[in-house]
Amino acid sequence: MSPAPADELGYKPLDGGWGWVVVVGAHISIGFAYSTPKVLSIFFKDIQEDLGTSFSEIALISSIMLAAMYAGGPVSSVLVKRYGSRPIVMLGGLFCGVSMVTASFGNSIIYLYLCIGIIGGFGLSLNLNASLTIISKYFLVKRPLANGLAMAGSPVFLCFVAPLNQYLLVKFGWRGSLLILGGLMLNCCVAGALMRPVVAPSKPSACTLPKKVEEQPSSCNTKPKWSWMKNAKKFLDLSLFRDRGFVIYLIGSVMFIFGAYAPIVFLSAYAVSQGVEEYSAAYLLSIMGFVDMFVRPGTGLVANSKWIRPRIQYFFSFAVVFNGTCHLLCPLMKSYALLVAYAVFFGVSFGMVFALIFECLMDLMGSQRFPSAVGLVTIIECFPMLLGPPAAGFLVDISHEYKYLFLMCGSVITTGGVFLFIMNVYNYHMLKKEKTAKDREQNHGAPEDQVEMKRSPEAEMELTEPEAENGAQRGPCPEDAEKPN
Repeated sequence: MSPAPADELGYKPLDGGWGWVVVVGAHISIGFAYSTPKVLSIFFKDIQEDLGTSFSEIALISSIMLAAMYAGGPVSSVLVKRYGSRPIVMLGGLFCGVSMVTASFGNSIIYLYLCIGIIGGFGLSLNLNASLTIISKYFLVKRPLANGLAMAGSPVFLCFVAPLNQYLLVKFGWRGSLLILGGLMLNCCVAGALMRPVVAPSKPSACTLPKKVEEQPSSCNTKPKWSWMKNAKKFLDLSLFRDRGFVIYLIGSVMFIFGAYAPIVFLSAYAVSQGVEEYSAAYLLSIMGFVDMFVRPGTGLVANSKWIRPRIQYFFSFAVVFNGTCHLLCPLMKSYALLVAYAVFFGVSFGMVFALIFECLMDLMGSQRFPSAVGLVTIIECFPMLLGPPAAGFLVDISHEYKYLFLMCGSVITTGGVFLFIMNVYNYHMLKKEKTAKDREQNHGAPEDQVEMKRSPEAEMELTEPEAENGAQRGPCPEDAEKPN
């Protein structure tokens, strides 16, 4: 499908300029948003021993954080529409920093759920949604490339923060590490400061000024009104469920999200169980992130090509199936060399999926409906996000083996990818059929209109002639009647 026209936005996006600086800011904020729940898994073993928790309980920290990040999507959409991306990203960075600092003083798993999971996850949701929204305002033609570069923040930060966390853990323990990590996450405030609002040109008038594209338009001749119910309906638009393409995308992405993060959370622990040294096990995440770092912008370039752009939904389906297949093969990887190979292919497939996942939604919904769509998608995806890692941890608790969690995640993701491919074929077939029927209806309607236009003068003549005859039969006009004979 082709990109939305500029007329839909009401202005022509820059597709460059300061937009690339905005991409740098989004790269930082998205990097922290997606990498933080993954790199926290390095602390899990020490936290588990310190607080005496099970695998499923400790995995719930990342699950709650990711679920809060996704569930906060609609709230973030409303705030971004009202205040713009810049202050919202800065507020999200403040939430993230405070959450990690306060969590370093925790003595119970419930306290960590509250600080890291809920407060930190909500801060990440502000960063993620605002960054994605402002990219859609700055870019149209080059949007897949911009999205790929911004989403590459996740693997870049994963590549560097994972070994950093391992070093901090050895030097300062998990409490000191969280304290330092909280200070690092305050850099999201700096990233938010780079996100200058887009100013759209407007026609000069007596009461209008150039308006910020991200802000809610105001009227100069009416009193300002703020209806939370109207905005809730706008940004939680349930009418999207009537869109066939949106429903197909939602089902496939939910299945992917269910199994996406558990392999990352347990990868280091699985490697240690295979006899790999702890530092080497932590480097598996770095290897995955390093590969992912180059795959995301590369996928953006490929997706922007004239051959793939119209078929981007099929490309996304292939990436999901590829990711699921990697997890299905992971239990066969027993040595460190094979685990490195798994991390490489995992990074390739994971990077492909996340370079395309939001671009596919933009492709389906367009820039105007994207904030509503991404808010609805994220709040629904928080449920599989919340259930996936704990379910995998539960399998480890009852079986005392890690292979079953990889088989579960791989089978669910592969099924979702096959579903996306088959249903996209069906959706495009139906769209073509509906378009053909609409064109045929318009072509049949045009000759009838032309016939009516041709007959209308004759009909007027037929109406005027009897009127003339009747007028002649009615006799002389009043002026003639007054004349004497």
